[in-house]
Amino acid sequence: MRIEPLRSADAPEVEAMLDAAFGADRRTRTAYRLRAGSAPIAGLSLAARDETGALAGSLQCWPIVLLTPAGTVHPLVLLGAVAVASQRQGEGIGSALMRACLARAGTAPMLLIGDAPYYARFDFSAARTAHWLLPGPVDRARLLARSVDAIPAVGTVAPAWQRRKAA
Repeated sequence: MRIEPLRSADAPEVEAMLDAAFGADRRTRTAYRLRAGSAPIAGLSLAARDETGALAGSLQCWPIVLLTPAGTVHPLVLLGAVAVASQRQGEGIGSALMRACLARAGTAPMLLIGDAPYYARFDFSAARTAHWLLPGPVDRARLLARSVDAIPAVGTVAPAWQRRKAA
């Protein structure tokens, strides 16, 4: 398995993989409201390819911000979704994508909406997100962050383009 940057040509296959993994209604979820109007972060959005070059999994990252009541803007990275082709699940592809992304991201503050027991092994937790508002409903136990100790504990998570509105 090789991990490499996602290519724009991968988009239709990634969308089909995401539909299969999360359902066609996935686009109505809060995470999609955060992604609206943004392009994935090229250096952090990755593909897992098998020996034939076929797409076996993908991980996308998006620019978002935390806007504080005082008007400060804190950049964050929205990680997700991580998807693995149904016939390749259970092979560690999702974990390999996560490790590769986190190695590239370093200590960048990150947020995701996902399964806490799975993402805890990558140092994500809900410890600092209890007072973060989002543009839609979210299960607080699934609102997980990493490397956010320097980020305020109160604020509104928004698409990155909204930083201009706050300035």
